[in-house]
Amino acid sequence: MPTRRRSTGLIIAVLAGYAVSITSSPPASAGPSATPQLVPKPVSMTLGTGEFTITSLTHIVAEPGSAAQAVAEDLAAYLRPATGYPLPVVSGPGGARDIRLELGDTPELPPSQAVEGYVLDAGPEGVNLAAETAHGLFNGIQTIRQLLPARVESRTTARGPWTIPSVHVVDHPRYGYRGLMLDIARHFQTPETVMRLIDEASAYKINTLHLHVSDDQGFRIVIDGFPNLTDVGSQGSVGTDGRTMDPGGFWTQQDYQDVVAYAAAHFMSVVPEVDSPGHNNAIIMSEYDDTANPLLNGHPQDINCSVNHPPQWNFTGDVGHSALCPESENSFTIYDAIITQLAAMSSSPYFHVGGDEVPSTVLSQDRYAAFLNAEMPLVIAQGKTVMGWAELAGPGTDPPAGSVAEYWNPASGDSPDTATAREAVAKGMKIVMAPANHTYLDLKYVAGPDGDVPPGLGLSWACELGCDVDEFYNWDPGGYVTGVTDQDVIGVEGALWAETVRNLREIQYLVFPRLIALSEVGWTPQSARDYADFLPRLAAQGARLTLAGTNFHPTPKVPWRLDLAASPDVRAVDGDVDGTLASLSAPGIPAASITVSIDWGDGTAGAGTVDGTPATPTCVNSLYAIAGSHRYTSPGVFEVTVTASAPGVPDAVARIPSNR
Repeated sequence: MPTRRRSTGLIIAVLAGYAVSITSSPPASAGPSATPQLVPKPVSMTLGTGEFTITSLTHIVAEPGSAAQAVAEDLAAYLRPATGYPLPVVSGPGGARDIRLELGDTPELPPSQAVEGYVLDAGPEGVNLAAETAHGLFNGIQTIRQLLPARVESRTTARGPWTIPSVHVVDHPRYGYRGLMLDIARHFQTPETVMRLIDEASAYKINTLHLHVSDDQGFRIVIDGFPNLTDVGSQGSVGTDGRTMDPGGFWTQQDYQDVVAYAAAHFMSVVPEVDSPGHNNAIIMSEYDDTANPLLNGHPQDINCSVNHPPQWNFTGDVGHSALCPESENSFTIYDAIITQLAAMSSSPYFHVGGDEVPSTVLSQDRYAAFLNAEMPLVIAQGKTVMGWAELAGPGTDPPAGSVAEYWNPASGDSPDTATAREAVAKGMKIVMAPANHTYLDLKYVAGPDGDVPPGLGLSWACELGCDVDEFYNWDPGGYVTGVTDQDVIGVEGALWAETVRNLREIQYLVFPRLIALSEVGWTPQSARDYADFLPRLAAQGARLTLAGTNFHPTPKVPWRLDLAASPDVRAVDGDVDGTLASLSAPGIPAASITVSIDWGDGTAGAGTVDGTPATPTCVNSLYAIAGSHRYTSPGVFEVTVTASAPGVPDAVARIPSNR
């Protein structure tokens, strides 16, 4: 196949001999706008003619003191850095240059979709976003962000024009639960890291953060009355033995509340998970010798039903070696304190009790069921709905009707390994679908004989050849397991387990772009989803991720594109132009493969330079500065064209409007 080359150009005007700020004006629109590249795909979208342009005079209009006003402030905060405009939030009827957010009846939405649905109208006369809840408005402003040029995600002032195509959108989610699970137990993560992930996930309408806060290697939240849980239980991570690079850590209760509040401000609820009766060696190691604790009966050793007697630390990724004893009063004293305190601080209606991977050689099925049957009433007593991994529905357990089973097994159809999902439905439970081969974000993109991507990061047990965006997109939660229908499924969840994951850069690399694919699985009607249609829309997110500073894997399965944007302050001083002319987003393309030519508009041309931090195997650098220098020998107005090219780049390349 011949090598393809694709170019994208920009035109700037300079006046030789004078310092001139470059401004831009949008091209006239004579027909319907190009189809917006939105993810997740809306339920209904109709394109019109013309466009709306945000200017320095644009207001964001909302009723003062209302929930709409808070969302309007969110929108202004998203748009101010790149546009440089004040975008004041005001009351009143609004004008032709304004964006209006309204709470009220939305007849175009089905009544069942009032919680998160929205209706968006944009045209030359303005933008109107309507919803019945603030959550619906928040979902709508994420769509507004994607209707604007990708450079609106820049963290510094960028060049307009800031146009929104004429469009009518009626939108609401397929499922009410669209989750992201983050394991902070196997490797500790700071509240700030989690908040950054909330920013990034909520932009794609993810509405639930499931925090796995305890496992064999660490317990991460302070629990009053049980200081050893963090004094002892938080000090390690996977790989701690003999290594100083993997220390543990913990959150105070104020830290946890801050994350819950931050998530709530992004319309995400937080589900805490403390696994039980297995995956809890950190709890056992903390409390086994806590004989002086007045809340225990003086003999806390009876909590240990693990393989090791006495218990010992295991900082590998091994599973199935620890369990709390169902016969121990102390087991439930500890869990009652944990559940009571975390439930009181959490915003979700659910409390996740875990329940997975307890071998019968550690606890027999009847003892396993006895533990969960004693624990679940503790959750109910706190006004929370029981949630757990699908083993929770196994023989002998008695989950209350309406409890939630999270199905994680890769098996599908009528395979014997899908029994837990059918058992859950038979017991009146609802299902969150999270089959590992379609939702586990810690799995490698490429594995086995095809390679190792990313090298040294991620696992491959559920995807022998790796799981890329195609695996995350091409499945139907409502038809995955025989006997489990959409009537039983309340949502989907992407899970990032942390055996190999140590920092935000690695988290982002594994999460994106696969979580974006999963967001569409959870939001868009099954009948409206198509992988071939999805890929170019996902490709359009590359520049947005890059400009926002989000690390991601530039998988070759996605037709990533070049996206060139003029710098906001290109000047000619006494005939000299010298410095950065543009920024270029080029996911997965090294600087050495990019060529830049500059036509200075006076009959001369030359090469530009491409500058950026070199990529590493797990840190993509796709944002490059394009620079050049030139001296004009006589005054005048000149059109400067910058062209960036790279081999093998797909044809889906954004055009940058002329600047006059």
